[in-house]
Amino acid sequence: MYDYVKAIHIIFVVCWMAGLFYSVRLFIYHTEAQDKPEPDRTILSKQFEIIERKLWNIIAIPSMYLTIAAGTTMLILKPVWLQFGWMHIKLTFVVALVIYHFICQNKIKQMRNGVFKWTSIQLRLWNEVATIFLFAIVFLVVLKSALNWIFGVVGLVSLAVILMIAVKIYKRFREKKDQ
Repeated sequence: MYDYVKAIHIIFVVCWMAGLFYSVRLFIYHTEAQDKPEPDRTILSKQFEIIERKLWNIIAIPSMYLTIAAGTTMLILKPVWLQFGWMHIKLTFVVALVIYHFICQNKIKQMRNGVFKWTSIQLRLWNEVATIFLFAIVFLVVLKSALNWIFGVVGLVSLAVILMIAVKIYKRFREKKDQ
């Protein structure tokens, strides 16, 4: 039974992450559409609102709840996992990912109401936060107690720095291309 639940958990983690990654990518395009002249801005905004709503309600939300349900079931079936420090840290990252999810949901509501508080560059950086959470969770689960915490923290910080530099380079590339 445990392996079936674990398979379901992994499948819906993949679906949830796909929903999060693609939603934030849509936020970037939706935000950039605000710089377009009318009627393009209105047409694009309406289309992005439809896509965002469907992606969020059909994929991201159900996948998050099924991921949590399967993960909770796994812990009920094997409560011994809760005795390990790596599991506590993993669950902390999962809570952070759920918070990230609800911040994204708030962004959808804001954009639907015509409120665009973040630039496309800020949203690109925001998209990398989910990547960092995903790396942290997967490495914790795969390496468990064998993980050297210092190298793990240094690795996550290094990944974050690399992702931020990549976003900055991409921004410069786009600015040169637009000139």
